[in-house]
Amino acid sequence: MTTTASAPDRLRTVAERLGLVARSTVFRRAIASTAGALARAVARRLPAARADERGDVPGWVLISIMTAGIVMVLWATAGELLVQVFKDAIDRVSAFQ
Repeated sequence: MTTTASAPDRLRTVAERLGLVARSTVFRRAIASTAGALARAVARRLPAARADERGDVPGWVLISIMTAGIVMVLWATAGELLVQVFKDAIDRVSAFQ
């Protein structure tokens, strides 16, 4: 099981990788305060964005209809070839046993 680090810990890790090692207590507190404020700001905005989101139903319907149309056109033009390709693939897999 993996544990996720808190925002200040992740920010501290990034600072250490960049060579900005937090040597003073003031700098450490500033990192923790900034990371905490950023996390709270993001958390405040996310629920509001989710509440306003209604989705794009017409877009999904259009995508579904277009996908069905593409499948129908492919099946009508290359149906026999697709069936043969599938059968050949199954035969090759079955031959390995």
